[in-house]
Amino acid sequence: MQSVNVHEAKTRLSSLLAEIEKGKSFLICRNGKVVADLIPHKKKDRTKPHPMLSKIKVNYDPTEPLTENEWGEIN
Repeated sequence: MQSVNVHEAKTRLSSLLAEIEKGKSFLICRNGKVVADLIPHKKKDRTKPHPMLSKIKVNYDPTEPLTENEWGEIN
């Protein structure tokens, strides 16, 4: 990662963002100390199921048709 001071990052933000779009990363420094990372945004993988879904247990077959008693009365 390349280091960039705050003033340089402010004045070159557009060009830094163009380089970040290509996959490059930067460290923003103030007085020689790192204060932030400029990294490419990572989109969430929407095909991966949420971890809480594995804790849900269904104790019946939801595709099984309901019986007459389970439907209730029809008005």
